[in-house]
Amino acid sequence: MAKTHTFTCNACGASSTKWSGRCESCGEWNSIIEEAPLSAGPAKKSLGGKRGRALNLTDLSSDEVPPPRTHSGMDELDRVLGGGLVPSSAILVGGDPGIGKSTLLLQAAASFARKGLKTIYVSGEEASAQVRMRADRLGLRDAPVQLATETNLRDILTTLETEKPQLAIIDSIQTMWADNVESAPGSVSQVRAAAHELTTFAKRRGMSVILVGHVTKDGQIAGPRVIEHMVDTVLYFEGERGHQFRILRAVKNRFGPADEIGVFEMTGAGLSEVTNPSALFLSERDKPAPGSVVFAGIEGTRPVLCELQALVAPSPHSQARRAVVGWDSGRLAMILAVLEARCGIPFTGLDVYLNVAGGMRITEPAADLAVAAALLSAREDTALPADTVVFGEISLSGALRPVGQTENRLKEAAKLGFSGAIAPSGGKTSGAGGLNIQKMPDLTAFVGEIFGAG
Repeated sequence: MAKTHTFTCNACGASSTKWSGRCESCGEWNSIIEEAPLSAGPAKKSLGGKRGRALNLTDLSSDEVPPPRTHSGMDELDRVLGGGLVPSSAILVGGDPGIGKSTLLLQAAASFARKGLKTIYVSGEEASAQVRMRADRLGLRDAPVQLATETNLRDILTTLETEKPQLAIIDSIQTMWADNVESAPGSVSQVRAAAHELTTFAKRRGMSVILVGHVTKDGQIAGPRVIEHMVDTVLYFEGERGHQFRILRAVKNRFGPADEIGVFEMTGAGLSEVTNPSALFLSERDKPAPGSVVFAGIEGTRPVLCELQALVAPSPHSQARRAVVGWDSGRLAMILAVLEARCGIPFTGLDVYLNVAGGMRITEPAADLAVAAALLSAREDTALPADTVVFGEISLSGALRPVGQTENRLKEAAKLGFSGAIAPSGGKTSGAGGLNIQKMPDLTAFVGEIFGAG
């Protein structure tokens, strides 16, 4: 029976039986290409043992229990991985072009190799001489890492089968191509097939594999989303080009907490770890200024203090502008609506700009009160005390809701020299380290207490 060709969107991975100029799923133009599906092939025995046989957890012998995690010696990387590298794991690392993914993974390969892991770094984007140039710049010439430059998936798997490494780094998955898939390298079918083969090989051979993935203009890993379901851990390497900070964030981790972050600083000699990110994000903070508020947040299991900056100015246009960097624009609109409806403070005819300093990206709702404080401070041209941190979630009724890990937030603030905090009523504040805590029941009380209006 002849194989039926399908048409797949390069942007979102949606499949259809006919070609069209515009994808019906994501709306992208000229992104649909014709592809031949993978052949099912003859039925073979399963990789795990006999076909159809159920295995109880109590039947696992002691030699089948995986060995402990391997620590790389890079504490920030180990933190994001959940405590180290898990054997037979598949990890996907995504990030913008030029953000430092290859630099990070070359340093990680050298660190793991020096810890005793047999490591192979496979580059499909650069020549071997270019990778050695980067290694020389990073001071890794003597690292016991094997280097390969290849894009043919069959040759790569044959090399891995022969060398039997404990860790393989593939840079990048979009450059790999399988000769049994009738489509161009980088297409949805090629990326899916390469990721599946490498992940299956890693599980079967007890080898860990790290895949580098490109991202789209929306910040998502290019290719089908099924890749993120195949792997055990998905990491995003983030950062602003204008800042030297780089953040490695776990968005999925089967072996540790998600939303954990590791902070690095880009230098001329590569990436250096930042053990105290709160002090780094607050290092450029000058004397108190209107619109500047310090937020005590939680990233994964780590408390991080960062500065929120707001600017409110009269708008010269008929429709006021709302610009946000590092936070959700929809949530900003909600905060502005609550301030107007519950506190009688309008922002009509005013441009509002909100920025998270240092290139951080905040997603937790505990930043609501800090954002409201920054907006009111900018609007009233009144600076908040420089030694005070703010956190709390705002409901649509104007009430302030307590947030999780209040004690850890306060301890981090006290450790960095802050003497005051503004938090919702009801949160646990024991062990605050002598901080002067102002507890607010709702947004109206906060406005009246801090800004003298309500």
